[in-house]
Amino acid sequence: MDRELLEKVKRHDVSFHEIDKILDANASIELRRTAISQLTGTQFKHISNYSIDVEVVAKRNIENMIGAIQVPLGVAGPLRINGEYARGDYYIPLATTEGALVASADRGCSVITASGGSNVRIFKDEMTRAPVFKTKDIIGTKYLVDWVNVNFERLKIKAQETTRFGELLSINAYTAGRNVFIRFAYDTKDAMGMNMVTIATDAAVDLILLENDVELVALSGNMCSDKKPAAINAILGRGKTVSADVFIGKDIILEKLKTTPEKMADVNYRKNLIGSARAGSIGFNAHAANIAAAMFIACGQDAAHVVEASNAITTMELMDDGLYCSVTLPSLNVGTVGGGTRIATQQECLNMLGVAGAGEPPGTNARKLAEIIAAAVLAGEINLIGALAARHLARAHAALGR
Repeated sequence: MDRELLEKVKRHDVSFHEIDKILDANASIELRRTAISQLTGTQFKHISNYSIDVEVVAKRNIENMIGAIQVPLGVAGPLRINGEYARGDYYIPLATTEGALVASADRGCSVITASGGSNVRIFKDEMTRAPVFKTKDIIGTKYLVDWVNVNFERLKIKAQETTRFGELLSINAYTAGRNVFIRFAYDTKDAMGMNMVTIATDAAVDLILLENDVELVALSGNMCSDKKPAAINAILGRGKTVSADVFIGKDIILEKLKTTPEKMADVNYRKNLIGSARAGSIGFNAHAANIAAAMFIACGQDAAHVVEASNAITTMELMDDGLYCSVTLPSLNVGTVGGGTRIATQQECLNMLGVAGAGEPPGTNARKLAEIIAAAVLAGEINLIGALAARHLARAHAALGR
């Protein structure tokens, strides 16, 4: 190790990111880790152990790398799915530190599979970016909105010059005084697509600025809305809008969940619907974020998009001989190329599901992953509502030592 460089880093004469210009990836990581160890008095016995390719990760996924965090990975299933893209039995990878979560998902999977599987359909597939512009007054605001509507095809050509696969689907303008938010929506195929749509929108913005007397305030104006709770995503959708459902017979509910359809419907109504409404929640579900987060981490998705995944609405309706259950996720942002999907450990989980890399035709793998996640979320919802109806929740956590 370069001891002189180490001392310079500790004195902040050389910044953490400058080390990469001097040393190769592995040496840079080791030197940064040693510096942090000495500066904080922490012994790093575990974060230095990993099998991922640091040359790839350090270039594309992280800056100032000092090691890797390990998250326990469990599996639930088989989960039978009757989707347009996902058809068959799947084993669900779940990376989590929450005890009882994998067991919960596993029991929900068994209920769905015993019931013939979950139907899943995608209703919308659009990734958005919404820059905010400032005009001189509301006359200028109206002019800009009209110009954007008239020039959609020109903006589409400009945006698509930046991408091989992305396609601009629509543009919608929202105003507040002299503030204009223009929400661009794209089909990003197998990519989750945030980088793609940001670059494409930036190119379209150049045309807007060239032909309009307006000021770009920010390329993202929060009408997208990215990684934040937002009603617009719950209403209009963002990423994949996907629904999963299943009919569960009363005998299966009694055998596997130890409760009745009537009790589960009542819990869902009073907890997920009334309780969520009373709390002012955007999502009306039991714990959709739990399953989404565990699958996101396992499959290399951007974990911050769990915020949007939690917009889910869970319904349970009594039928003559059982219970109809569904979950709708209006804004599920996932992809199978780019980002964390390149990391070897996450690629193995994607391979488990048969969705690693680009699909043929493009877009099919990302949609397949979305269908699998939706079905897994439904499994989690069914199990938790069943556990609450049977008053098993606290007992399960206590039994598993949590």
